[in-house]
Amino acid sequence: MIERREQRLESAERSQWSGACTWTDRVMSEKITSRGFQGRRQPGEVAGRLPPGQYVERGFPVLSAGPTQHTPLDRWDFSIGGDIDQPKRWTWNELRALPRESVTKDIHCVTKWSKLDTHWEGVSVDTLLAGVEVRGSYVMAFCDGGYTTNLPLQDLTGGRAWIVDTYEGRPLAPEHGGPVRLLVPHLYFWKSAKWVRGLRVMDQDERGFWESFGYHNYGDPWKEQRYSGD
Repeated sequence: MIERREQRLESAERSQWSGACTWTDRVMSEKITSRGFQGRRQPGEVAGRLPPGQYVERGFPVLSAGPTQHTPLDRWDFSIGGDIDQPKRWTWNELRALPRESVTKDIHCVTKWSKLDTHWEGVSVDTLLAGVEVRGSYVMAFCDGGYTTNLPLQDLTGGRAWIVDTYEGRPLAPEHGGPVRLLVPHLYFWKSAKWVRGLRVMDQDERGFWESFGYHNYGDPWKEQRYSGD
């Protein structure tokens, strides 16, 4: 079963998709250890913040399956559409003018590293959906380069997700998803799509790019939901 999963992921790496949105897009080239692997030993306080199998990473790894995207800000926009009463769209300046939040969160990569106390700034998805009549229960995030990832709507609302443009007090670098990326820190970080350009609300769930190649459809790091059978 593991061998077949790895073969599916290897075939994904060979695909023609150029718009990787995550740090974890080349996970298929890593040797993922079995469920329950505890990684490197961590002090008690830190270990309590690490999902099973994760270790603390001090750096900020950059993993992408395709080239870094560079969309000029004067041609950039962000939209919400699909199963809602009225589509929404913001230019770069309009998005920057919305109420902003500072967020400090731990993030967890499916390749088994975690980075603690990361600092971000951006706009809550709750703010973007304010005043919008949402009819669907699922969302597809879509990005420059063609990448997609799917999430339940409830995982993007209630103060659980943001569209962020600032990391550690600086504009988000392109290699980390700038000008903006989706931040959903309670799920594995492939769900926090790089170079995100919008959200499409759906009445039925659809699998995104890596989910269709064998990644778990949800991706809870505390349950080690890496592959579809986990």
